[in-house]
Amino acid sequence: MLQRPLLPTDPINWLAATRPDVPVHFFSPVALRDRLCAFQDGFPGMVTYAVKANPSRLVLSELCAGGIEGFDVASPQEIATIRKICPGAVLHYNNPVRSTEEIAAGIAAGVASWSVDDRAELDKLIAAGIGGEVAVRFKLPVAGAHYDFGAKFGAEEAEAVALLSRVATAGLTPALTFHVGTQCGDPEAYATYLAAAARIARAAGVQVARVNVGGGFPSARNGQPLDLTPYFDAIRGALAHFETPPALVCEPGRGLVADSFAYAVRVKSLRSGRAYLNDGIYGGLSEFPSMVLPAFRVFAPEGTTRAAASTARIVFGPTCDSLDQLPAPLDLPGDLAEGDYILFGSMGAYLTGVTTRFNGYGARDTVEVARL
Repeated sequence: MLQRPLLPTDPINWLAATRPDVPVHFFSPVALRDRLCAFQDGFPGMVTYAVKANPSRLVLSELCAGGIEGFDVASPQEIATIRKICPGAVLHYNNPVRSTEEIAAGIAAGVASWSVDDRAELDKLIAAGIGGEVAVRFKLPVAGAHYDFGAKFGAEEAEAVALLSRVATAGLTPALTFHVGTQCGDPEAYATYLAAAARIARAAGVQVARVNVGGGFPSARNGQPLDLTPYFDAIRGALAHFETPPALVCEPGRGLVADSFAYAVRVKSLRSGRAYLNDGIYGGLSEFPSMVLPAFRVFAPEGTTRAAASTARIVFGPTCDSLDQLPAPLDLPGDLAEGDYILFGSMGAYLTGVTTRFNGYGARDTVEVARL
């Protein structure tokens, strides 16, 4: 039997031994497997993965080997990627806006479930001759997430009732879906949405086969992974709103993959009150203007921790654009020096898919490690 090569113990040892001058994305397969097991053991339904969060082959192969039941795909390219890496996986095409050509690609690939939030989009699916499950996506004015996904997608409750009735009349399998928003800090947001799902089903006179509770499960806070048990308990308890409880599906992206990666960037230059890094918002730090800053540590090139009293510094990325700046100063050690590394935790989500090549930057190494 082929054995997996022995992995470096952790990012700090690897950085000290290698001293790279490009950013490094560190991946812990063990951390990803542990998080997948937490979802599989705790969530009361089918666990799928939102490919958009991190479409790298390392992640998708690990999830496929770990027994993930399906994937949330948002485009023909994501569909093709999954069919190559995990050919037998169930596909849920939950981007609710598609061209007729994209619908055809989904049909050809055997998509099992489609989401809709608009009558015209539903009519396109029916005209294309799809079969199987159609999940009506609805939205609520519910707080609790870092930002609201309802600004772009989701039908109001009354519209969702009409859409669900139309799905059933067309002979398709009726379902409902929602997304509470990214980095949801309130488990009760899921319960509120499930109560609304029960109302919509009753108003439509339809027995829904499944409810997809979407993603939104949070990654670590202050460097500590969150126990998702309160989320799973809230979801399980909210099934009491249904006379006949439907099956459940979740499609975590960030909540599943974020904490299995860390990201190391290097200090290129220091000036009075400023630090210039070898990556910024056009690259792996693209989410920093819109998300909560992840926990980070600072190390000298030989691996020793920088521990002097911190001082706030304005932080710039490497490009020529003055907008390439973190939204707020970072509290960095007073003994910070050129060549040091800043290691950000919980960096597995949305880094791989959104990095640009602006100004010739964007290159990075990816290294598997035993632990983060």
